[in-house]
Amino acid sequence: MAQHHDAAHATADDEYLATPEGAGHEHTDANVWLIVQFAIWLTIAAIITHLLMWGLFELFVKTRNDAAPAAEFPLAAQQERRLPAGPRLQAIPANEIFEFRQRENAQLNDYGWVDRNAVTVHIPIEKAKELLLQRGLPSRPAASDDPTGSNSAALMPADSSSGRTMERRR
Repeated sequence: MAQHHDAAHATADDEYLATPEGAGHEHTDANVWLIVQFAIWLTIAAIITHLLMWGLFELFVKTRNDAAPAAEFPLAAQQERRLPAGPRLQAIPANEIFEFRQRENAQLNDYGWVDRNAVTVHIPIEKAKELLLQRGLPSRPAASDDPTGSNSAALMPADSSSGRTMERRR
């Protein structure tokens, strides 16, 4: 039987188990000096880019500070600063709600003017309830006979028309 040249090794990977004397790296696969040069040039380019960006930022800040302040809103009729019309943050919410409740209670429980020119006043709510019980609620006058023969009291707004048309009560 012929001896195969791989007969000394049990598997194909056995020859790579022991590193031969003087072995380093494959000189033909990668040029290490070229990789080192690339890393050096990349570092230099990054440093130069950062320095240029820092200088440009300083230049922008200097030119902005040196420039005369222009009108903030050139189309505005008045250049004064005004607060917007929207709601404001509450400085002390607990105090504001306390003051609001005091004003509400004063209006509900005291007499006062609503409009002096129209001679309109407000009265305490308990007194208003008593007067309402004595006088009763205002009501619609009783329906009179229409010459058309339709009784408006028997009509009610239709559901499907949002109240625009009337239908007979059932």
